[in-house]
Amino acid sequence: MYKVFVNDKPLFLTNKISKETDFQLFLLESIDIKQLIIKMFQNKIQKAYLYHPDDKEIMKTLKSKIPVNKAGGGLVFNKKGQILFIFRNGKWDLPKGGTEKGEDIRDTAMREVEEETGVNQLRIVKKLQKTYHIFKRNGVYKLKITHWFEMHSDFEGIPQGQLDEGIEKVAWFHPEQVPEILKNSYQNIQLLFEEEPQPKTTNSK
Repeated sequence: MYKVFVNDKPLFLTNKISKETDFQLFLLESIDIKQLIIKMFQNKIQKAYLYHPDDKEIMKTLKSKIPVNKAGGGLVFNKKGQILFIFRNGKWDLPKGGTEKGEDIRDTAMREVEEETGVNQLRIVKKLQKTYHIFKRNGVYKLKITHWFEMHSDFEGIPQGQLDEGIEKVAWFHPEQVPEILKNSYQNIQLLFEEEPQPKTTNSK
């Protein structure tokens, strides 16, 4: 199953029929995906399931209907085990951004973290999950697929937000502060913390 956020509302691409009742269920063969997305943007639908026996087929169809933006981002820990967040558009987020032509996605993720926060000395520890969300820019709907990586950094300076990207603040938070921070974040960011174990202080070596 894939979880795609449309205007921060969940659209599940599933090969199973759920017994829940607080959503609308659509069959891939009989729904205009673009119209479904428009209705979710208009707040006419708050939660939806899109069904097909092969959920990969649903994702393939979605990608064929909506242009894809590939991005890389980082869940970054410092030597104290604190987590790096950025504040933009009134919400806490994690640093991420789109790939450049021919760029490896791991390089994208590290470059974007450094550009958006000023934090360097980064090393990727492991690959995390991908997140999916649909946004609208200049009247065009796009599917952003973000590849996330857990990173560690020995950076000890003061992070600086990338102003031309609208980043107002950059801050490190202790793990016990994260649940409060996530109350004012995005659903796909919350998903990362649901799936990943809470970080512990890491040895810098």
